[in-house]
Amino acid sequence: MKTIETIEQLEALYGPPVPAAITKVTREMTPLYRQWIEASRFVVLSTVGPEGTDGSPRGDTDPVVRIAGPKTLLLPDWRGNNRIDTLRNMVRDPRVSLMFLVPGSDNVVRVNGNAVLTADEDLRAQFEKAGKLPATVMVITLDEMYFQCAKAVMRADLWGGGRAEVPSAGQFIREMQADFDAESYDAGYPEYAKGRFW
Repeated sequence: MKTIETIEQLEALYGPPVPAAITKVTREMTPLYRQWIEASRFVVLSTVGPEGTDGSPRGDTDPVVRIAGPKTLLLPDWRGNNRIDTLRNMVRDPRVSLMFLVPGSDNVVRVNGNAVLTADEDLRAQFEKAGKLPATVMVITLDEMYFQCAKAVMRADLWGGGRAEVPSAGQFIREMQADFDAESYDAGYPEYAKGRFW
C-alpha cells in the first residue's frame, strides 16, 4: 500500500476548500453559536498527551458547558470511573477539541482551543446539583468555532434509525474478566448512566 507522505500530495487529491468552509469559522462566541451551544447536552472532548490521544463523551441534564464569556467555556467534571485519562492529558498538554451534538439536528458544532483544570471551590459551587459538586472544572479558551457539514450525521441517520442490538457495558467487562457478574452490573447501570450519581 502506498501512503500519502506530504501535504502537497494530499492537497492534490482534494483541491482547495469550499469558500464557506473558511468563512463559517469564528474566533469567539456569536449569538447564533451561543444559542446552539446552550441547546447541547452532549459533547465529545478530545485531548492529546504523551501516551496518545483520548476522546471522551460528556453529557449532562442541562447544557453540557456554561458560556462564561465570548472566548470562555466551563465544563464540569463529574466523578465517574476515576481513569481521568482526559484530565491527565489536559494537565500536560492544554490543546482540546470539542464536538457538540443536539438530538434531532444534523449539524455538529466544533470548538478548538486550550484548557486548564481547576478545583476552585467558588467555580465548582456554580455547578452544584442535589448537594453534589463536580470534582474539577475545565476552563476552555476558544481559539476557533465552526459548524460541521451535516452530511455525516445524515448519512448515519443518527436520529432516525432504530436501536441496534449491541453488547452491554457488563458484557464488555465480562469479555475481559470471565467471572464478572455482567447481569447485576447492567441492572444497576441505567440509573448511574442517567446521572443519578449527583
